[in-house]
Amino acid sequence: QAQASGKRFGLYHYAMGGNPEAEAQFFYANTSNYWRHGIVALDWEMDDNPAWGDWDWVRRFMAECERLSGGVKPLLYTGPVAGAIPGDIRADYGLWIAQYANMSPTGYQADPWMIGAYGEAMRQYSGTGVVNTWSPIDLNLFRGEAWQWDLYANPTGAAKPATPPQTEKPPTQTIDLQALATATIRGDYGNGQQRRDALGANYDKVMAIVNQRLAGTATVAPQQAAQANTTRVAVRSGDTMSGIASRTGLWPLSKWSVPSGNLNLIYPGQVVTYNGGGSVATGSNAPPATRTVTVRAGDTLSGIAARLGIGYTQLTGYRSGNPNVIYPGEVLHY
Repeated sequence: QAQASGKRFGLYHYAMGGNPEAEAQFFYANTSNYWRHGIVALDWEMDDNPAWGDWDWVRRFMAECERLSGGVKPLLYTGPVAGAIPGDIRADYGLWIAQYANMSPTGYQADPWMIGAYGEAMRQYSGTGVVNTWSPIDLNLFRGEAWQWDLYANPTGAAKPATPPQTEKPPTQTIDLQALATATIRGDYGNGQQRRDALGANYDKVMAIVNQRLAGTATVAPQQAAQANTTRVAVRSGDTMSGIASRTGLWPLSKWSVPSGNLNLIYPGQVVTYNGGGSVATGSNAPPATRTVTVRAGDTLSGIAARLGIGYTQLTGYRSGNPNVIYPGEVLHY
């Protein structure tokens, strides 16, 4: 986040006193993407560090970091022992010294106590700092300009970010309002505020289509149906094709087409179509009312048909769409 926002940043490894080359390799392997972009440092402290006081350990760690990175020199972060740092380490690596005047909470200081006493590149002057509402935090002051920070991070010059490849702007997507209306009727987007949130700016347009569809499924006037070459009906929950045919008076079933191609396989929200060529059944011409039978445990479609004395293909309404898969409690039509 710091890098993305243009802020300068750094990262450090806390010395654990093991093999210095192995620790340097671990540090580099896990953070190499940030090297030459931010400052890197070795945190050299007494706690949990059995190598404390062994300055050769520091030399070996630093040398391995330089080798792995091709020349990046980590800063050395340490505390009040700064006066004991060997001259060669002091000369080869930037120092980051932590030394506090006291442990009282403090804010930003432009000229903290003892700054520059060891020729350090950076001074940590408080471990109980207060910035806005954050506390306690470490407060540090870098004794240089931005370009000097960048040279510590990348001695060969600041790395230029790669120019992102130019990509064509994707074409504007067309929103399928009819598909959204079908999904809404099916219940995919819930109700009330949940539906409003899901449909967003398309809510009013989609609901207009939904209301138009559902209003058209209540009844179909015989005169209109007789005159129209095709009639479209939105499937409601619990519908079967024989039920829709009975409700609309449009027969025979063979003149209906459904999205799945199987008259026994329809879903709420789908639009089924009567393709004309039949007759609108009214008055004395209407077929007898659709009869129903409820599936019992152990029933098969052929068994039910045999019991009723009809062919099994006359049974419709099983929700699986597969004549071999029916469930107790289902209501079939014939």
